[in-house]
Amino acid sequence: MNLLLDEHIPPFFRVQLRRRLPDLEIWEVGDVGAPPKGTLDPDILIWCEEHDFLLVTNNRKSMPVHLADHLASGRHIPGILTIDLSEPIGVLLQELQDIVDLSFPDEYHDRIGYVPLS
Repeated sequence: MNLLLDEHIPPFFRVQLRRRLPDLEIWEVGDVGAPPKGTLDPDILIWCEEHDFLLVTNNRKSMPVHLADHLASGRHIPGILTIDLSEPIGVLLQELQDIVDLSFPDEYHDRIGYVPLS
């Protein structure tokens, strides 16, 4: 499992996730090789599909629409994890770690998971 953090996810999420999951590949929008900052969501979904990354975003409003359009065009995606940044950081980090550690390989294929899960 590889994660791409959307540009609106605070950078400390990557720092903390790398501490917890040192073998996990975690990129951020804007990294060399990743979509540049300002890339439209539909293009980020295509990049995630082509590079086999789950997208971690806080975009709860339009991302379901973008995913539906992406799937309707015959495309697929490893998955999207939408996090609620108003939740405690420790809870979000633990749930992201649990998702990485405990999920089946294709568990989020073509769908959105919401974090926290409960």
